[in-house]
Amino acid sequence: MTIWLHIRYWAEFCLLRSIIGMIRLMPLDTAVKFSAYWWRILAARGRRHKRALNNLAMAFPEKSEEERESIAIAMWENLGRVMAETMQMDRILKNPDCIEIANPEILERYQGKMGSAICVSMHSGNWELAMWPLASKGMKPAGVYRLVKNPLVDQYLRSQRKELYPGGLFAKGSGAGIHAGRDTARQIGSYVRKGGRLGFLADQWDRNGVEVPFFGIDAKSPPFPAMLARRIGTRLWIGRCVRIGTQSNFRVEMHEIKVPRTDDQEADIKQIITEIQSTFEGWIREYPEQFMWSNRRWS
Repeated sequence: MTIWLHIRYWAEFCLLRSIIGMIRLMPLDTAVKFSAYWWRILAARGRRHKRALNNLAMAFPEKSEEERESIAIAMWENLGRVMAETMQMDRILKNPDCIEIANPEILERYQGKMGSAICVSMHSGNWELAMWPLASKGMKPAGVYRLVKNPLVDQYLRSQRKELYPGGLFAKGSGAGIHAGRDTARQIGSYVRKGGRLGFLADQWDRNGVEVPFFGIDAKSPPFPAMLARRIGTRLWIGRCVRIGTQSNFRVEMHEIKVPRTDDQEADIKQIITEIQSTFEGWIREYPEQFMWSNRRWS
């Protein structure tokens, strides 16, 4: 690492801590409103706003341009709220009134006997909370996250997620390098085989993905969670986090997806991926303004 890169990393880290410090000085509701307001104004002027509108046009061709613009603006407000909430996540988790687990009976049924499990979710509501049902029941889930190039920022953000992912975090992304990526895949497989519960976000375009319909258009979708569940023989859960109103109140729900194990492994994996994306689509149609349309979804 060059001295200039080292200085840059420290400068970025200090800036991040300053912003977090400012946000944490505010009451949660104030910080959320403040962040939502500025994201609405600034993000709507950026280049990712155009991608969001293009994605919305593909998903909802029947809606008018004004309707799609309204959804995109509401999406940026939601992302602003998520950013402020991430900086005060410890306070949210300490308030039992903030998070409702919609179907706790499903997890209670497996209390003490769940074994290994793969859990998939999507960038909607506040997706960081999608694994909270498992964490709150003492099941110690781990997660897969995108590596941040700045090691100081990466280490700090990892430390702030310990309560949500007590089982640890596995890094993915180009910053990890090819060999590190392969090592991560092996570590993930070993972790799940030993009874671990692992969470993935599985709603983005994947260069090596499997093409399945998403809003009626084939989209390369992440295959790894389905492959892992099919090959190792784990349970597969799908979950979502829904924001209730415009404050930091959420409903989190999880459902089990049956994992087929026929003689045709490739067909089984595609069937699982298709069901995951179909479920995501149905959920997104309910609350389109809470989904992150600015991510790449179709090539």
